Amino acid sequence: MPEPKRRLLVTNALPYANGAIHLGHLVGYVQADIWVRHQRMHGHTVHYVCADDTHGTPIMLSAEKAGVTPEQLIARMNREHARDFRGFHVEFDNYYTTHSEENRELAYDIYRKLKAKGLIAVRTIEQLYDPVKGMFLPDRFVKGECPKCGAKDQYGDSCEVCGSTYAATDLKNPYSVVSNAKPVLKASEHYFFKLTECVEFLRRWTQAPGHLQPEALNKMKEWLGEPGENKLSDWDISRDAPYFGFEIPDAPGKYFYVWLDAPIGYLASFKNYCAKQKLDFDGFLRDAGTEMVHFIGKDILYFHALFWPAMVANAGYKTPDAVHANGFLTVNGEKMSKSRGTFITAESYLQLGLNPEWLRYYYAAKSNGTMEDLDLSLDDFVARVNSDLIGKYINIASRCAGFLTKYFDGELSLPDPSSHDGKNLIHGATATGQLLKELYRQRDFSKALRDTMAAADRLNVAINDARPWDLARDDSKRKQLHEVCSTAIHGFYALSIWLAPVLPETARRVAREFFGLKRDFVWEDLKVLPARINPYTHLMTRIDPKQIDALIEANKESLQAAPVQHSAQRHAQHQEQTVETIPSATIAIEDFAKVDLRVARIVKAEHVEGAEKLLKLTLDLGGPTRTVFAGIKSAYDPAQLEGRLTVMVANLAPRKMKFGLSEGMVLAASDAEGKTAGIYLLSPDSGAQAGMRVK
Repeated sequence: MPEPKRRLLVTNALPYANGAIHLGHLVGYVQADIWVRHQRMHGHTVHYVCADDTHGTPIMLSAEKAGVTPEQLIARMNREHARDFRGFHVEFDNYYTTHSEENRELAYDIYRKLKAKGLIAVRTIEQLYDPVKGMFLPDRFVKGECPKCGAKDQYGDSCEVCGSTYAATDLKNPYSVVSNAKPVLKASEHYFFKLTECVEFLRRWTQAPGHLQPEALNKMKEWLGEPGENKLSDWDISRDAPYFGFEIPDAPGKYFYVWLDAPIGYLASFKNYCAKQKLDFDGFLRDAGTEMVHFIGKDILYFHALFWPAMVANAGYKTPDAVHANGFLTVNGEKMSKSRGTFITAESYLQLGLNPEWLRYYYAAKSNGTMEDLDLSLDDFVARVNSDLIGKYINIASRCAGFLTKYFDGELSLPDPSSHDGKNLIHGATATGQLLKELYRQRDFSKALRDTMAAADRLNVAINDARPWDLARDDSKRKQLHEVCSTAIHGFYALSIWLAPVLPETARRVAREFFGLKRDFVWEDLKVLPARINPYTHLMTRIDPKQIDALIEANKESLQAAPVQHSAQRHAQHQEQTVETIPSATIAIEDFAKVDLRVARIVKAEHVEGAEKLLKLTLDLGGPTRTVFAGIKSAYDPAQLEGRLTVMVANLAPRKMKFGLSEGMVLAASDAEGKTAGIYLLSPDSGAQAGMRVK
């Protein structure tokens, strides 16, 4: 029986409109695009939409700093984001914005329905307030001394030194990172969605087959607690003016928190698309056969698997049928680093002329459908792309096509499709295609590509054994040459179909230019034996390692030449992070003289058991040694630190910590983005010796 046709609305996480798209973002978008393309190759109806996430305090402050309106800022970012996605062949049917009338109307409708159902509560809470800027301060806009260990300049939600979490109101000597003013405690009415009343629904929804990956389901069980437990809290969905977003109906000066209207942006983008295409928005979503599938990063699972389904279910809207979460990206085994040039923007990759399909292939080859992090090893990237795509796949056509056009006018010598041999040839392609189809459906692209390249290996071995270049020298072996090369090209044809979701532009050229089709490949083409080819033209080049060197260098230079711009490590984060930190108040020279800064050599660096952010450093001060616990684990491998010179505060009072006694502090720099942007350990110039005083 023919496979039932699916009706799908597929979305990607909404990138925040406050920074450029980088290679970390692209992991989830490439994975979703591959899955969508594969579904379409099987004739399923897929509407694939996305939008920029445009609301919140960071947008407001970034626009203010740039001297433009928030609307102007988000319009520019929308153009840039759409350009970068197109550059990597991520082809949305509609790329929109959450700052739209469709989104406002849907957000208002959902809110009013939740309110009518008794799921909205109004409560008075106390928050830190900047009296100079005249605004309430989210946690990431407050700094002060950690209430647990006393470390200075820690954000209002957690300490990077000791790893403690706390409320912003617990900070000692807090100050606003917006104006540097001392915040005051101020009461305000806030609106809450009663998530605590949705626990039983969420237990049922999260445990329904196919809704979540096993790792995500385990996380949900942890967040929800055991049956009979209620570990959730009601969700604060409001923010006070000034705020860039949608004002809450009948609540002047109160705005929807960005995370309320952001996922509604999926529906708003689809509604905008339906209006342009004259599709029935309500009818499509109400249809029992329609599936709504979200592709997101694992850092925003909480919002998509708890808040979002609870909201739409209680407002009478369709709930998601699946939420697929991808892991983070590391580069060369480490967090992306601006100082090392591995925090690479999509724009720089494309501007330097690197083929976007190289990266699409590499990401797919590392994607197994789980929430595991993906590592972009740059050396492996070069080796794998050159070996698989050029040495195996492209090599088949480049070795055999010329003989067919030179001696046989491009005609292929393949058996009649109805003959025994013809049926066997088709069966081989379709049987493998059936296995790959299931792997693509499960999003196990890694296994799909391993099986595809194994087939390419077998085909290359057969070509080597047949030696068509020798056959071409003997006129009496023309028939054998014709058959060998035709069989090889049929294999290339099948490989191109199997790879089409991953390499859409190359597959398009193969289908239209090489095999002369007037359309792109579909999966059913595996049941057809091609009859002829056009002259072969070069399809793809190897990666030159110098291109990777240039890419890293370009990203280093761009960071040195321009101010740091807010861009979260993962897509669509809404931690409302600071855009720029105002320098602290001035001090006298006598104050500075009290600080004893010394050059120190890192004798030993080691992980601290049970600490997420700390490394234990043994420092040589030119004789005596000190032990310091430093919150730099996210940025440095201990083995890379040993023997390195740095600068430490030598006269800081020892501090008893959970993991031992810390006898000082090493100096490190971070930009305005704080812990998501990178930590850079300070080093003295060459020639400095351990123990030297820094003045």
